[in-house]
Amino acid sequence: MLKTILYIAIGGAIGSVLRYLTAVFVSKFWSNQFPLATFIANVFGCFLIGLFIGILAKNNLTDSQLKWFLITGFCGGYTTFSTFSVENFNLLQNNNSLLAFGYMALSILLGLFAVWFGLLLSK
Repeated sequence: MLKTILYIAIGGAIGSVLRYLTAVFVSKFWSNQFPLATFIANVFGCFLIGLFIGILAKNNLTDSQLKWFLITGFCGGYTTFSTFSVENFNLLQNNNSLLAFGYMALSILLGLFAVWFGLLLSK
């Protein structure tokens, strides 16, 4: 169990740092109200989790330490649903409901598509 926790922690640390770097990179090119960095992290993270699940299943590694490292650790550290929620709350509080609902809908729909596409690519 301790070994599993270590894999999750290392994967989470890497994912969190990559999430930060995504925000830094996107902020250099985007300065709009739409939270693009979080949107990119969530959709790309959904794609990665689909891809990783498919590859692990294809190679009979669904009970491996690699699963904990990649899915729970890395993808969990990289994606940002809590930030997504607070950003939508702020958009709603600032009377940007159309932008908030558009952001929610796009994130959910593209996230689901990205998981499907990741699974498809892994086969």
